Amino acid sequence: MKYCYGCGEKLIEKNLKNEGLIPFCPKCNTYRFPIFSAAISAVIVNKDKTKTLLIKQYGTGKNRLVAGYINKGESAEEALLREMSEEIGVKPIFYKLQKTIYYEKSNTLMINFYVVLEDENITPNYEIDEYQWYNIEDGLEGLKEALIAKKFYEYFLENNYK
Repeated sequence: MKYCYGCGEKLIEKNLKNEGLIPFCPKCNTYRFPIFSAAISAVIVNKDKTKTLLIKQYGTGKNRLVAGYINKGESAEEALLREMSEEIGVKPIFYKLQKTIYYEKSNTLMINFYVVLEDENITPNYEIDEYQWYNIEDGLEGLKEALIAKKFYEYFLENNYK
């Protein structure tokens, strides 16, 4: 961040006790901590944990996890339920926070959940080009081109798949 998001003045780095060098706006006379986006993603499995749902979106042809940005005023859990309802037309019977990863390319903190659905019947919306239920063991191969999603899926396999 090079400019103040309040007034547009060029920021300088200034020492803040117990924090180190922090961007500072001399015009507003205030520290400007970095701002970033937050989004959720979900490793979605069926009730007996034998299959996982992967989707393709926006003409990329690449598998990914159901995901979406958190709206202002919304918790990560509320965003998860909203995104699932919007994108696949269902709500989970169980969900649990798994892991977070900062994704520098889009300046986004990704908050990942492990999600269980009652069954495999979904109603995808216009955002989804294709979807497929993969055997749990094949999920990693399906995500080979999605680095952050792959990390979340690996975490799921190591910590929640039993």
